[in-house]
Amino acid sequence: MATTTQPPPPGPPPSGASGASGAGDGSSAQAATRKRIGKATGMMMLGILGSRVLGLLRERIIAHQFGQGFQTDVYTGAFTIPDLLFFLIAGGALSSAFIPVFTDYVSTDREVEAWRIFSVVASVMTIVVMVFIVLGEIFTTPLVQLTNPGYAAIPGKVEATVALTRILLPIQICFFLGGLMMGTLTARNIFIGQALGPVIYNLGIIFGGLFLTRWLGVAGLCWGAVIGAVVGNLGLQWYLVLKSGGYFARSNLRKYWRHEGVVQVWKLMLPVIFGLALPQVSTIIGKMFASTLGDGPQSALVRANQLMQVPLGVFAQATAIASFPTMAAQVARGEIREMRQTVNFSLRSILFLTIPASMLMFVLALPIVQLLLQSGKFKTTDAFMAASALRWFAVGIFAWSGHSIITRGFYALKDSITPIVVGTVVTLIFWPLNYLSLHLTGTQDAARAIGGLAGVTSIAATIHMASMLFLLRRRLHGIDGGRLVRSVGRILFASCLTTLACWLVYHGLRDRLLLSGRSVLAQSLLTLIACGTVSGIVYIGLALVLRMEEIIPLRRRLLRR
Repeated sequence: MATTTQPPPPGPPPSGASGASGAGDGSSAQAATRKRIGKATGMMMLGILGSRVLGLLRERIIAHQFGQGFQTDVYTGAFTIPDLLFFLIAGGALSSAFIPVFTDYVSTDREVEAWRIFSVVASVMTIVVMVFIVLGEIFTTPLVQLTNPGYAAIPGKVEATVALTRILLPIQICFFLGGLMMGTLTARNIFIGQALGPVIYNLGIIFGGLFLTRWLGVAGLCWGAVIGAVVGNLGLQWYLVLKSGGYFARSNLRKYWRHEGVVQVWKLMLPVIFGLALPQVSTIIGKMFASTLGDGPQSALVRANQLMQVPLGVFAQATAIASFPTMAAQVARGEIREMRQTVNFSLRSILFLTIPASMLMFVLALPIVQLLLQSGKFKTTDAFMAASALRWFAVGIFAWSGHSIITRGFYALKDSITPIVVGTVVTLIFWPLNYLSLHLTGTQDAARAIGGLAGVTSIAATIHMASMLFLLRRRLHGIDGGRLVRSVGRILFASCLTTLACWLVYHGLRDRLLLSGRSVLAQSLLTLIACGTVSGIVYIGLALVLRMEEIIPLRRRLLRR
């Protein structure tokens, strides 16, 4: 399928589009763009950080009450089918097929048509999602058996998972409509809905864990999720849309069903669904393999993935969400040179934060798990199992982060074919790698087995990111690669020295803390404080000494203070 975006100018990139610096890089327009992205990123970071902190509190409550076994496997397994529906509809098509089209109309002063497109897409896709929900409710049992093949070997596990899945499926309509409304807000650089929606959702699950589980058992967590989704993803988003001047056009919708903007969304939707959802589907595939390892390993794999999502969400998701409308608007105005600079700046900013985060989380996986999860029914053996997976998930943080920017670059260009082709190829590689991993590690040592599954995910993420970056660079006729390579080189050098300092502090403290008689919570807290402080000082110091561009905003703030 041919893309509808304006192609880059023929021939080599304009001067300033490559090299260490260029004339356009310091322009007032680009400076304003960076400032806008930085401000939006800051807001998203705060919102996502709040959501992740609440998510960690949620997981601690669940771990304390249910440990890591049959009940938690049932709970995590119940999310598989609803999550798959969310990734395919709300997480893929709406975030990346709808926003560029809506942004195009808003950026060119056609807001009335933009809201007509929103109304038609909302009406048609609501019916589609409801059909999927009904089919899911009817065929829940075979779907649970398909996505969790190891459950059939344990009496009652399939039946318990089916009951919880049927509670969670209907709320996907809230995620769908909420995602669509978040898209209209994001296209107009309003990010408060994206920031607060997940916070309220997590508060709902926490409420279920603290109160509803007393009467409903693990099902109380699911009913808490229902409350959070209705309030945070549906009610709050509709309020923000109305407050910002948005609306749902009720009249004459049928005449707009074939509007060129609506047709454009439909053309983008199917490839976007597969292209953007594949990285998320990899998590579901990992859960499928982990379900064959008995009670507990699947929960450990899911929890490790959620812990890995904290730096990934705070850094990568915030930057990607904030930069996406800017890239889409630049494409709509034909500003390909400016888009190159936006992609380069966003990638460097993300890697500056996530490369050291990947390395430090690998070293500190066990104390992180013990601090955040070890309590009540969650024992030391459970912590070792989850930490084994977290280490190897952490290796891929930088790759998932870069992928989040690169993929949105393609969708801003309205190129939905490239991501689906690359994603499909990587997934075809990823599936047999999971078989190979279990064959090499064996299934007797569950901790080692899920560590291997997590490692395979990181390998696939790295292949995916590298392939997409190569193709985006060709599509944009360069992304100032020399500047990017030099920046990554300095980041790697500083990260390695920082990780070495962290490792020395960690191993120097570990034996002393074990002999001190302190609780596991106190030991892990003291370890993370000491290692985090030393690592932060070393990394920031090296960034200043090496004159990394990414540290300049922080340096300016420190000098002003």
